[in-house]
Amino acid sequence: MPVINRIAEFADEIAGWRQDFHAHPEILFDVVRTAGVVEQKLRDFGCDEVVTGLGQTGVVGIINGRSNKSGRTIGLRADMDALPVTEKTGKDYASTVPGKMHACGHDGHTAMLLGAAKYLAETRNFDGRIAVIFQPAEEGGGGGKEMLKDGLAERFAIDEFYGMHNWPGMPVGHFGIRSGGIMAATDRFYIDIIGKGGHAARPQTTVDPIIVAANMIVGLQSIVSRNVDPLASAVLSVTMLEAGEADNVISRTAKITGTVRTLDGAVQNLIEQRLGEFVPQFAASFGAEAQMRYARGYPVTVNSPEQTAFAATVAAEVAGAERVDADAPPSMGGEDFSFMLEARPGAYIFLGNGDSSELHTDTYDFNDAAIPVGTSYWVRLAERALPAQ
Repeated sequence: MPVINRIAEFADEIAGWRQDFHAHPEILFDVVRTAGVVEQKLRDFGCDEVVTGLGQTGVVGIINGRSNKSGRTIGLRADMDALPVTEKTGKDYASTVPGKMHACGHDGHTAMLLGAAKYLAETRNFDGRIAVIFQPAEEGGGGGKEMLKDGLAERFAIDEFYGMHNWPGMPVGHFGIRSGGIMAATDRFYIDIIGKGGHAARPQTTVDPIIVAANMIVGLQSIVSRNVDPLASAVLSVTMLEAGEADNVISRTAKITGTVRTLDGAVQNLIEQRLGEFVPQFAASFGAEAQMRYARGYPVTVNSPEQTAFAATVAAEVAGAERVDADAPPSMGGEDFSFMLEARPGAYIFLGNGDSSELHTDTYDFNDAAIPVGTSYWVRLAERALPAQ
């Protein structure tokens, strides 16, 4: 793999940064230590501008090229936040914070983009500007959206956004990308069922909401299996059921909570519509009432065709064409980089993490062997997007 020699020389240093972030995880917007370390390193590297506090705790570094005839700015984004998970890796650099862990590799994402910033600030072998973007609260907080609200795209005149995520199960040194939807929209639904409570020994006098809920959970699956085109992608999962307080009482109410994942806006609209129709009518057939609230989360992460083809070409330059899957299968997981891709064209790519534990598990760890590859990708992307003149 033609990793950039200079990056290979300080890959161990980048790994050290990564392991330090790993040992000190912070969640959502409370990434004060991490953002502070990022800010100081960007200043030490000689970035031309360092701005903090976007989206509460986001950091942006601006690196000017040798010239600016193009007048273009390319944004490279990494996420900084960890998860509320208790680590069980046993690593020397394991989390020192109880109940918090870098279980999704954002420590590696942050370190690799810092490594790219160091190299780009040293060489400046491009025309235009590179914005290195370090975002808080990807894990459910919508930090990317908050940075955009604070003027990220307009303030730095960003023309395109690029993002990257490590991918367990994909060999180290490999990349995966696709045009169109690559990560799913992440919606949630909340159903309140109102029946009639009573004594568990006299169920005939009640309208049992647990019976309604149990049957409704099965019926909900037909919304995907009998409404959505089988060639389209959609997931509807019930994840919580709450009811009752005593073993001899039939409760008056029950609650169902779940998630909907889709890769197409029309499918997303269809499922929301059918849920709204199905839930109250189904409950009524049991003599109960039901109210449903549907909450839209992150939108579909949609890669722009032109930028996707470009990113695949850059990845092939780093890893070799045989190690780049330009039609990789999409994931039904969500990603708030989607908001940036709604604001500007760009592309999101997967980077192989090897045979590691799955994301969001207590034994997951970012693979430091991926650092030279991922960092080289960032550098080559910047130099090819803004060729020196």
